[in-house]
Amino acid sequence: MTSIDLNSDLGEGFGVWRLGDDAALLGIVSSANAACGFHAADPPIMRAVTAGAADAGVAVGAQVSYRDLAGFGRRRMDIAADELTDDVLYQIGALDAFCRVAGDRVRYVKPHGALYNTTVADEAQAGAVVRAVLEYDATLPLLGLPGSALLRQAEAAGLTGVPEGFVDRGYTPAGHLVPRNQPGALVTDEDAVVERAVRMAVHGTVVAVDGSELPMPVRSLCVHGDTPGAVALARRVRAGLEEAGLTLASFAP
Repeated sequence: MTSIDLNSDLGEGFGVWRLGDDAALLGIVSSANAACGFHAADPPIMRAVTAGAADAGVAVGAQVSYRDLAGFGRRRMDIAADELTDDVLYQIGALDAFCRVAGDRVRYVKPHGALYNTTVADEAQAGAVVRAVLEYDATLPLLGLPGSALLRQAEAAGLTGVPEGFVDRGYTPAGHLVPRNQPGALVTDEDAVVERAVRMAVHGTVVAVDGSELPMPVRSLCVHGDTPGAVALARRVRAGLEEAGLTLASFAP
């Protein structure tokens, strides 16, 4: 691999409340997962993020979520597949409107939070997300966990599935993300985060919380925008990847 994508979650404020430094991260990452109003963001924030990304040459993806502003999209919801498809369609279209005003378009789709984790194994909800992308624009890549139901169904449907690794999150021995309420969920040591990023990008592996080494072939790496010190962390990750001989480039056409 000679290039790797570095993405981050942006636009996750709401009203007067702000989370993270979107402007600074847009100068570091190659792809921006923009909140679409269901777990965070509102129209002015969506306009600002998409305009900033267009100016910075950063690809924008729709970070779709359960309808859960109060829980920041981190609570699993039992929702009918047809309703979930419509919710995802609504979010992609809303963000795409602001992208087009900024002179660009939505380039990919990525579930957020609990929806991301649910689509790892829940075939019905994974299928609902896939259907929404197919109906909106079948050329849009779909980000997900390697080996997930989401990516399996995406590829079976003819979509481009993009396996993603998290440099600042812990992995279980099964290759899933450690739940945020459990020890080892977050990796906060900067040196460890950089090492994990290079390991995933160069060797396609990651060390789980029990010390075992797991296959983790990825095309994109995520630094969470709400991680403490996210900007400094993202800069170090980018520098580490470049020192390993990789160039940063979005996977999204």
